[in-house]
Amino acid sequence: MPLPQLPLGTSRREPVPFAFVAEADRFRSNVAPPPRERLGKTQLAARTLVGLTVVAGLVGSLLFGVPALQPHSAPATSQQSQASDGR
Repeated sequence: MPLPQLPLGTSRREPVPFAFVAEADRFRSNVAPPPRERLGKTQLAARTLVGLTVVAGLVGSLLFGVPALQPHSAPATSQQSQASDGR
């Protein structure tokens, strides 16, 4: 026996066991969240120190890494091993 077809433009809404799940997309709360607590001096100093450490690490890696990535000028004389001289 075939299932009944719905007319175009309509959708079948399945029953939901919890009413709040079905209404979640329409629900708007008028309750504001509590304000955030202010950071203490110790927490602020710790976060600042961590941030400065990360920035210093990035700057240090750039200072050491950029010169290593620069192309070297090829030496005028090619270096050969002394073992190949006797052949």
